[in-house]
Amino acid sequence: MTIDLGTPRRLEDSEREVLLAAPRGYCAGVDRAVVTVEQALDLYGSPVYVRKQIVHNKHVVANLEARGAIFVEELDEVPAGARVVFSAHGVSPAVVSEAAERDLKTIDATCPLVTKVHREAVRFAADGYTILLIGHAGHEEVEGTAGEAPEQTVLVEHPDDVDRLEFPADAKLAWLSQTTLSVDETMETVRRLRAKFPQLEDPPSDDICYATQNRQVAVKEIGAAADLVIVVGSANSSNSVRLVEVALEAGAKASYRIDDVSELDESWLDGAATVSVTSGASVPDHLVTEVLAHLAERGYPDARSVQTAEETLAFSLPKELHRDLKAAGRSTKTAVRL
Repeated sequence: MTIDLGTPRRLEDSEREVLLAAPRGYCAGVDRAVVTVEQALDLYGSPVYVRKQIVHNKHVVANLEARGAIFVEELDEVPAGARVVFSAHGVSPAVVSEAAERDLKTIDATCPLVTKVHREAVRFAADGYTILLIGHAGHEEVEGTAGEAPEQTVLVEHPDDVDRLEFPADAKLAWLSQTTLSVDETMETVRRLRAKFPQLEDPPSDDICYATQNRQVAVKEIGAAADLVIVVGSANSSNSVRLVEVALEAGAKASYRIDDVSELDESWLDGAATVSVTSGASVPDHLVTEVLAHLAERGYPDARSVQTAEETLAFSLPKELHRDLKAAGRSTKTAVRL
């Protein structure tokens, strides 16, 4: 037997609203990485090779490919002596050594906040600690950080993983984390680690980056009473995927991640009075603007911005590129493009 539930009630225009998270989109580390490839192409010409995706967004990668960048998975795909950019997620010392052996001209676009975690790993390892690295297996950032001390690093992916860990009571333990995780889940993992291993040492400062935290705070604000939260970001973007989870945990009735407006399912809008929109830290803002325009065409009003933090941080370009740009009399400045 089929039960006819009828069609969703038509919303009055006065019932609809769109909330737009601020901050959202590009962070300082992503902006620096993207500008690095753009400036390298302008200065040196094509081809410029990039190991892995410079940032986890397929539109950014496609745009840079159209300008002449060549993305590779590993360095053995790069001709000896060629120029290669390391992605924002960082690389292990083994990758750096391989590049030197093959006489590659490297530009390190690793986010400085990821570099900070690498330095913490080196220091803890040198002091004899076992590092409990909270993060996702296979993620480039995790592989790079673990590569600083592979024999002394244990990956912890989820809070429940703590139950399987066993160390002597006098073991020297310290925790670090991937920079793009859910703040709440990471802190729950740390809580469980500390309950089981009271001697656990903290990093000198929080490893989850300011932009990840700010975007999660913002999506909680716009998601708490939302019928639908749309997160613009690619599937391999850890921070974008986390935003969907955080929105649902905050009380959103539904939340979906899309790469761009073409992936927006019209059925999601059925009965959705409050639609909230945000984007991951590697997403150019024109992709969000296209989503807002799509909503406007369907009777939703102009978005109301919900500001939860101000971001003014900017990072200088990698030293190798900065040097060559300066020698050529070109600008060495970057600015976050929102």
